[in-house]
Amino acid sequence: MRIRLEEPKDCREVENLTREAFWNKYRPGCMEHYVLHQYRDRPEFVRELDYVIEEEGKIVAHIMYSRASITADDGRTLPIMIFGPVSVLPEEQGKGYGSRLIRHTLELAEQMGCGAVAITGDPGYYHRFGFVSGSALGVYYDGIPRTEESPFFMVKELKKDFLRGVTGVYRDPEGYFLEDADVEAFDAGFPPKEKKKLPGQLV
Repeated sequence: MRIRLEEPKDCREVENLTREAFWNKYRPGCMEHYVLHQYRDRPEFVRELDYVIEEEGKIVAHIMYSRASITADDGRTLPIMIFGPVSVLPEEQGKGYGSRLIRHTLELAEQMGCGAVAITGDPGYYHRFGFVSGSALGVYYDGIPRTEESPFFMVKELKKDFLRGVTGVYRDPEGYFLEDADVEAFDAGFPPKEKKKLPGQLV
């Protein structure tokens, strides 16, 4: 197993990996592969944390980071990072590849001086890496009332007390908001796959 930075020659393979990992997971089809594709040219993209896992010459997992921020109630803007998508080939899931990528890149993010990292996902999975509900640290997901619990939105401090005394709002960077028509046009360049409406999807 080799953990290494993604290279330009890997882009299409990694986009297809991401498509396979997320197809019909949260919605019929998926959009994560297009998020990744267009993000590489955005200023928020953190190229230093764009890592893959290679096994016997085949890329089996990938993680993407981007720069984000918390808008504090006192007017400050606190720079943080987020990661996602985290992609593992379906046939390779459950082998610890995602965990290894997350732990490896969180250590690197800390070394880079990042104060905190946010994630939206399954609390049962991400709590093992030290993520807690954003509200526990005074940070709330934009658009959701502060009186409502948002367990899917989590934060991990990489610098001790980085968020001490802070209350504020987090909003996903603009690169995460896509038009369905653009996703469809991009996806047309991949082999056809059947879109299915499945129980548990978010859309």
